[in-house]
Amino acid sequence: MTDVAPSRPDLPNAMPRPDDELPALQRAWARPTGWRVLTAVNNTFIGRLYIATALLFLVLAGVLGLMMRAQLATSDATWLSPGTYNQVFTMHGTVMMFLFAVPIVEAIAVFLLPNMLGARDLPFPRLSAYAYWAYAFGGLAFFCTLFAGLAPDGGWFMYPPLTSKVHSPGLNADFWLLGIGFIEISAIAGAIELIIGILMTRAPGMTLSRMPVYAWSMLIVGVMIVVAFPAVIAGTALLEMERAFDWPLFDPRRGGDPLLWQHLFWFFGHPEVYIIFLPAAGMVSAMLPALVGRPLVGHQAIVAALAAVGCFSFALWAHHMFTAGLGTLAVSLVSVASLAVAVPAGIQVFAWVATLWRGQVRADTPTLFIIGFLLTFVIGGLTGVMVAVLPFDWQVHDSYFIVAHLHYVLIGGLVFPLFAALYFWMPLHNGWRLSERCGRWVFGLCFLGFHLTFFPMHLLGMWGMPRRVYTYSPGLGWDGANLLSSGGALMLATGVLCLLIDLVRTACRPARPAGNPWRSASLEWLPQQAYGPRSVPQVRSLWPLWRQRRLADEVEAGGHWLPGTATGRRETLITRARTAELQHLMILPEPSWWPLLAALGTAGFFLLLTVKATLLAGLFGLLALGGSCIWLWDTDRALPDAPARAAVGRGVTVPIGAVRTASHAWWATVILLVVDGTVLGSMVFAHLHLAMRLDICPPPGAALPPWWRDAVPVVGGFLLSAALFAAALRGIGRHPLPRWRMATVLLSLGAAVWALVGLLEAMSDAHLQPTRHAWSASIAAMIGYLGAHVALKVLLAVYLAARMWRSWVQPHQRSTADNCALLWFNACAHGVVVTVTPYVVQGLM
Repeated sequence: MTDVAPSRPDLPNAMPRPDDELPALQRAWARPTGWRVLTAVNNTFIGRLYIATALLFLVLAGVLGLMMRAQLATSDATWLSPGTYNQVFTMHGTVMMFLFAVPIVEAIAVFLLPNMLGARDLPFPRLSAYAYWAYAFGGLAFFCTLFAGLAPDGGWFMYPPLTSKVHSPGLNADFWLLGIGFIEISAIAGAIELIIGILMTRAPGMTLSRMPVYAWSMLIVGVMIVVAFPAVIAGTALLEMERAFDWPLFDPRRGGDPLLWQHLFWFFGHPEVYIIFLPAAGMVSAMLPALVGRPLVGHQAIVAALAAVGCFSFALWAHHMFTAGLGTLAVSLVSVASLAVAVPAGIQVFAWVATLWRGQVRADTPTLFIIGFLLTFVIGGLTGVMVAVLPFDWQVHDSYFIVAHLHYVLIGGLVFPLFAALYFWMPLHNGWRLSERCGRWVFGLCFLGFHLTFFPMHLLGMWGMPRRVYTYSPGLGWDGANLLSSGGALMLATGVLCLLIDLVRTACRPARPAGNPWRSASLEWLPQQAYGPRSVPQVRSLWPLWRQRRLADEVEAGGHWLPGTATGRRETLITRARTAELQHLMILPEPSWWPLLAALGTAGFFLLLTVKATLLAGLFGLLALGGSCIWLWDTDRALPDAPARAAVGRGVTVPIGAVRTASHAWWATVILLVVDGTVLGSMVFAHLHLAMRLDICPPPGAALPPWWRDAVPVVGGFLLSAALFAAALRGIGRHPLPRWRMATVLLSLGAAVWALVGLLEAMSDAHLQPTRHAWSASIAAMIGYLGAHVALKVLLAVYLAARMWRSWVQPHQRSTADNCALLWFNACAHGVVVTVTPYVVQGLM
């Protein structure tokens, strides 16, 4: 056997396979039965649950929308009280944005991407399971606050000072802040999974230039989530600190600024619009070629346009702040960027129209929904260009014109492609298509109902109807348009109900082989089982099932890579990020209860903390930490019966597992550190923003101690901690790590604790009074975040010590040590940044 895979390996032999190869594969990937089915972690099971739960939240949010339209159908209506209406419209927007839109795009990716990439599964199946269960537990508990009168009522954007303790004294706002915070953590976990999966688990030969557009869209979206979502996590943490500890970060009377929340929120909020749109665009690009029987026009141009939209989206957060008084230059630059983003979006629309023009268009339901999406999204895009023009935006800001624009972009940009996707990919569930006859009725009701609902809102906005009003007086000329809008909402709901009935009816039918009913060219239509394809295909084209005519038969016969299981466990192939050359074999984790229990602990910790049940919240927090540690315990454990290398086809062997930069876990930790750094960066931005509002920095009554006396020793302590930890792990690549080196790790931990104590003493000398002025509160928030990192160091030291004690830190078994080192050095870097930031900002002032 050859030891290294050739750079361009030939097709593996299609020779007869051993008789026990397929049964061994089936045993390794068998789904648990009974109650243990909840421990399943493979992408098809978790993806189905994910999609079903997200659709449930779509229905719940839709019911809330119908309640709003019933209230606004006539003037002077009293069906809902003002307080109840505020809760309903806040929950409608929150559920749609946070519990439906982002989760559904990740859910479809979890279900679809491994098969589309020719992989066995995603690289972190337990992380996918944790992300789903945290989302499901937390989201359902959050929605149930409606029935206890504790639902948030400050709008899905939660602007201070309306959501401050003074104006929202109850727990309603706290449920939003803590509940949405950990739901965003779930979204980030899913994004890390998808990024690593797309870059490292593609089938051999699927280079970046041969990767499907849908995979490109999810890769770009994963990066956007990693960069954008930490800002809202930082913002919710800061606002909760103001509410819980009376730290006036957003209180202008004590040096705070409500606009700080808008900056942090919309740095997440406007990219989120494109985080929702780009996966939908990717799905359209994936479906169109199969529906019209022609390759996608402008594949490379569409990929470039997706990347351009992702980049532009981060320049647009102030698009929602044109009336906030930011200054002429700032809003003018954002206005130009808001207009410019229409160019790459338009490139995609023209490419889709050209594909339809070149192909043979049939009136299938997915095609109808895609055409409806194109018409609707173009209208939404045109109104987006209108509100990007400053004088026009000043006139319609906070009017129903904005409500109409938002729904045209989000429903036209997501829900119509989503419904097309359900009709297109439903056979992958059990082999059955949804009813075409019912589908045409669903499309007609949804398309007409949507435009009847939201087009009149453009006119209402132009006529002066403001957003967020629970009723209106007669004689204003709004009655007819509102009644028409409410009738359209009922028609739209009827269409969605018909779809759900057909979806449930079809999903309950007995399973049969899916085949390839649309004659698609992408790999998800290969014969699939719980383990994915029978063998991992060798890809030679952007359109593999069209260009490699016998590919499906060859894969099903086991004629390609990894036709069995080399170790008797679940496995997948890891390939190079750019060229998709074979790298190594990865052993995937087995089903486990621990991701579910860790998710339950996470949800319980945040929700119980909201109601001030501190002791019980602490117990759930321990469950979350303990469950996570236990599920991670075996991920870097040596397998005594596993060989060092595995045969994967045609006489080629690859290593089992990898270390350092070849390891998927190492890169996942790097991405996690990017998230962590962005949270800290958001807090540093908050401190800088608040300092710039001061006439004198620091404010009267506070003064930073001399940097050479206090800051230098603290920085030195964190640098010493990093150096000692590096010394403790030195030589791990050459020989087993002696247990006595754990003493050096403990010394490193002691140096970090000493540095943190020194920082607290220095800030005590500075007379920080977090409840008196926002400048002090912003420094206290950064120190609190640093304290959490030092606590993480304690956990890492205990975890690493336990593995050293078991002699599980070896040259061939070093992922735990490498990843702990990344986290340790990151915490030390945070210590340096938090220490020097107040001094640097004061120097800039």
